[in-house]
Amino acid sequence: MFTIRFIVPALASFAAALGLLPASASAQGLDLAAAKVVDLTHPIDASTIFWPTEVKAFELTEEHKGITERGFFYAANRFCTPEHGGTHVDAPYHFSQTGESVAEVPVDRLIGRAVVIDIADKAAADPDFTLKPEDVSAWEAAHGAISRGTIVLLRTGWSSRWPDKRAYLGDDTPGDASHLHFPSYGAEAARLLVDRGAIVLGVDTASVDNGPSKDFLVHRILGAANVVGLENLTGLDRLPPTGAWVMALPIKLAHGSGAPARAVALLP
Repeated sequence: MFTIRFIVPALASFAAALGLLPASASAQGLDLAAAKVVDLTHPIDASTIFWPTEVKAFELTEEHKGITERGFFYAANRFCTPEHGGTHVDAPYHFSQTGESVAEVPVDRLIGRAVVIDIADKAAADPDFTLKPEDVSAWEAAHGAISRGTIVLLRTGWSSRWPDKRAYLGDDTPGDASHLHFPSYGAEAARLLVDRGAIVLGVDTASVDNGPSKDFLVHRILGAANVVGLENLTGLDRLPPTGAWVMALPIKLAHGSGAPARAVALLP
């Protein structure tokens, strides 16, 4: 973590006026001048994990690297990547024909107060574990009710397995997603959180549905409610259960069902 040094406190209200940060941010104690930043994002490179059925992975092509005819250094690359790999956003359109695409999701629904529900112990005992309504209730009994406009992050501990594909996905058979094992949200818990008014459900595994899922009910619940999914996070162990603000900003990809995102947390 590092301290933001050159941001005056007035930036919070300025950002709110621009719609980049909810107006309540400064009122709820987010002092940007004193905030610490945690990067929740895996880098994208040749080792990035994508969904097993993807035919192609990340490609970076060097177009220029070196000294130009005028004597200065210049570098430029071209990259190609599937939408759904590495730390990325799932737009509602991913599993809803009428859902918003990446470019249509309002930016104020990608920035908000965050809560972290930690199921790492349960996931260690059962790699297919899914968050259940009683887990949410237990978390709320300890930390308070989850309010509308919240970004919910599920910590399973799986990010420590990155980028070992077999350990992270439970299977590394190319082109086959039928034998995956990793924890995530359960459908009833996801529905409860959507009813609570969550704007994003994020997780440090490859999917908001757990590995064995075949019907992808959590994706479908989020899509129907125009709620964003945020997958393949890291660093959730560095966040408190409450108090952080999270920004998960994807490439503004027109008609995209998903896009790579830079996700960061701001800690008061």
